[in-house]
Amino acid sequence: MHIALFHQYHHNPDCPATCRHYTFMEELVKRHQVTLITSDAWESKRLTHQFPWVPEGVELVSVHVPYHNKMGKLRRLQAFASFGLHAFTQGLKLVKPDVIWGVSTPLTTAWAAARVASFKKVPWIFEVQDLWPSFPIEMGALPFKPLQRPLYELENNLYQSASHIITLSPGMEQYVLGKGVPADKVTTLVNGTEVELAHVSTQAQEALRQSIGVQGKQVVLYAGTYGRANDMPLLLETAKRLQHHPDIVFVFTGQGYDEPLLQKAAQELSNILLLPPLPRHQVFALFALAAVSVVSFIDLPVLQANSPGKFFDSLAAGTPVVVTNPGWTKDLVEQHQCGWYVPSGDSAQLAHSLERLLSDKTTLQTMSQNAGQVAAAQFDRGQMVPHLEAIFNRAVHGAR
Repeated sequence: MHIALFHQYHHNPDCPATCRHYTFMEELVKRHQVTLITSDAWESKRLTHQFPWVPEGVELVSVHVPYHNKMGKLRRLQAFASFGLHAFTQGLKLVKPDVIWGVSTPLTTAWAAARVASFKKVPWIFEVQDLWPSFPIEMGALPFKPLQRPLYELENNLYQSASHIITLSPGMEQYVLGKGVPADKVTTLVNGTEVELAHVSTQAQEALRQSIGVQGKQVVLYAGTYGRANDMPLLLETAKRLQHHPDIVFVFTGQGYDEPLLQKAAQELSNILLLPPLPRHQVFALFALAAVSVVSFIDLPVLQANSPGKFFDSLAAGTPVVVTNPGWTKDLVEQHQCGWYVPSGDSAQLAHSLERLLSDKTTLQTMSQNAGQVAAAQFDRGQMVPHLEAIFNRAVHGAR
């Protein structure tokens, strides 16, 4: 089977970001022909060169479309539109694949996949990574009603034209079903993580602890994007409240819009350590040495359905997670006792819960064991590949 993947933001494990599709392609290419159409936006951001840019055997079609997390709204929209048009053009040049796999965000990538599938008369699979356009609209990035309406129409058209839809969380699945999509057309494959890579990488945690100078400290970790949706002020205010605990240190690694805010706080507060972005195989060691990680978001209904990579990475490393979304991640950490929930924006409650639980070694150890178990049982991306192949096969055979 020839699978053509349209994905604007390709990463590999040398990058400071999740690499879901790298893992999927690495396994799929053992049995299928795989072509990736992507941008070169992240290739220059590789922090190491321990892994090939794409798995061996994958055909790469790369287009030049600059993108970074600090871009303003207009430049982001321009990048989305530019890649969509380039991907459409490059897709038309492909030898006819058996199935096309389009990944949003943004919708323009899924649009390109759908249009090429229509021209080639092949089925296409729509993987919904974020709820667009609901997410940017609720964030205030698209305040103009005349622009919102055609985006919602595009979203609905994509749901209708896709042979199958993959969502990354139960909340996303409910959202898609609420659009009138039949239940047998939707499958949830959560974001997940690389459990084996996590186990190998965590062996380096003590060397990393010494190199960053947190010996004898309990690390509260935030590893991910410093975006406007990620509620960095909550974590900084919590660190301020816990200054009187010299054994607790807040460690941040990542990049994004609020980076200047974190740099200023790191200069003012002695219990904040700001690290540069780390490649994936090193960030697992950072998760492993942390006592707890925090996956924080502002209080927006659309964010309750998200499926953040850092959540699964923390669990794979055996590190309990604090979540601030009252959605499916809250239900999961409470059901499996591998973390806890604190309401968005409540720095007093977050500080109090950290103060109490970081002193309870028995409970933390139980949470740590539960975290590793649930990650291995439910969130290993390698175990998701057969389900993904089954979706492709049904689409291809149904089309024939």
